[in-house]
Amino acid sequence: MIQTTRLSSLAAGARDTLPMLVGAAPFGMIFGTLVATTPLAAWQGQLMSMSVFAGSSQFIAVGLVAGHAGLLVIWLTTFIVNLRHMLYAATMLPHVAHLPARWRWTLGFLMTDETFAVMNGYYSKRGDARLGHWYFLGSGLSMYANWQLWTLVGLLFGAVFPQLPSLGLDFAMVATFIAIVVPQLNRLPQFFAALAAGIFAYLLKDVPYKLGLMSAVLIGVAVGMALTKQGKK
Repeated sequence: MIQTTRLSSLAAGARDTLPMLVGAAPFGMIFGTLVATTPLAAWQGQLMSMSVFAGSSQFIAVGLVAGHAGLLVIWLTTFIVNLRHMLYAATMLPHVAHLPARWRWTLGFLMTDETFAVMNGYYSKRGDARLGHWYFLGSGLSMYANWQLWTLVGLLFGAVFPQLPSLGLDFAMVATFIAIVVPQLNRLPQFFAALAAGIFAYLLKDVPYKLGLMSAVLIGVAVGMALTKQGKK
């Protein structure tokens, strides 16, 4: 039997996240390209990726900056978009609650949609994994390094190839999210939760500040929880 070590767990987390890196690459490059079309300097765009590390909210923030929105509007909008991470945190908490604060803060910062999908699958198979946090760290660090690299590529080539955002490369991220969600729909509560969230996300798409998206997420969670409780009776 192969002995699992910290280093091997770290490497395994990075390895199992490779498919997600491919989908995030064009997304990061497009973000860097968009920064070049705003009042932000290149270093500010890279700093945003390094300190925020949240693709969706970064895109929204850049759009709001380009539209000369106020700081409070930018902060509130990105905060609402990132509220979904609270759901991720609640799911991961039982597996990391025993860790020191420095670990929890680090893993929380590195949490993304892709890393959550990898870790949710990992913990569902081995919930009491002794070195699971090292696997988590490997997944998160690989996503972080990948995002910084492709942001930099977008920043460097954005001025030379300003048409990059119009090439449809962002569909790679859509495909990645489909790959994340579909394997989770193996039970009726998950299926109907996703269906309800999708329907309401479409119906509420015109609600300002992405509140429609957050409402759809909450509706999906409520449907899933209700069906799960019903199934236990």
